[in-house]
Amino acid sequence: MITLQWLYILAGIAFTLFSLMSAFDRSNGKRFGNAAFWGLLAISFFFGGMLSDLANGVLVLLLVAIAGLGLLGRSDPPTTTLEERLGLSERFGNKLFLPALIIPITAFAGTILYNYTVFGGSGLFEERWVTLILLGLGVLIALIVCMIWLRPPLLAPVEEGRRLMDSIGWAAVLPQMLAALGAVFALAGVGEVIGGIAGGIIPEDSIFIAVLIYALGMALFTMIMGNAFAAFPVMAAAIGIPFLVVDYGGNPAVIGAIGMLAGFCGTLMTPMAANFNIVPAALLELKSQYGVIRMQIATAIPLLACNILLIYFLAF
Repeated sequence: MITLQWLYILAGIAFTLFSLMSAFDRSNGKRFGNAAFWGLLAISFFFGGMLSDLANGVLVLLLVAIAGLGLLGRSDPPTTTLEERLGLSERFGNKLFLPALIIPITAFAGTILYNYTVFGGSGLFEERWVTLILLGLGVLIALIVCMIWLRPPLLAPVEEGRRLMDSIGWAAVLPQMLAALGAVFALAGVGEVIGGIAGGIIPEDSIFIAVLIYALGMALFTMIMGNAFAAFPVMAAAIGIPFLVVDYGGNPAVIGAIGMLAGFCGTLMTPMAANFNIVPAALLELKSQYGVIRMQIATAIPLLACNILLIYFLAF
């Protein structure tokens, strides 16, 4: 059976290669910082499940120390020349984007075929993680197609991957950190505290007010923590489960799924979601680091209002 651990191993291999390439990159004055950072991340993927909570905590502190002390530098490894890239662009045009479509198609179509055909009974994939495993498989298929079709240098995928990760820097691990923060908040009882406060605010039998506070809370906590996955366990424990599901009998699937979408509206409006909003501004060399956020607010607010209405009308 192919399990989620296979993806962790694949990611560990990728970060190990980034670490080794960084260590030997003399053009980067901070190469050893990069090598240590990606190497520690590789250890996390390889052995995180085997390490104790204390060991994983120390590993995270080391990652924070490397980033906080400014020991990460941007690399510029040589792969293909500018002339070669322009030549490929003129030759293939928009067809160059086709391999990227392999990834979502593999994940989407593969999940449907696996769940609704005889393949579902084969036990080939770990049941809870079929889509995620197929997403990883799609990446491998797309990579193979690119190598056969475009024939780049053998190390080009590794070097370009390293270039991208070095450009993103510490923000690459921000989603994992913030998702873990959400679990910490949930275990600390933050959701129960918020639920107690909300209980004194929500009028009796007022489903819409409860939905409104739940969706706005998802967006607000996402803006504070930078990730809807971090906000969800807090707001689910505070309002989603005790009020919307238990007290008012709402559909938990609708409340959970659309609640996450409400949280994603917060993602569009916060600099805490650095990997989505700040890093692209830096990579595109925009005049303002908040330029991406400013453009997204006009979409985020109406979308949040729509999500509130969808929860109210579809869940009850």
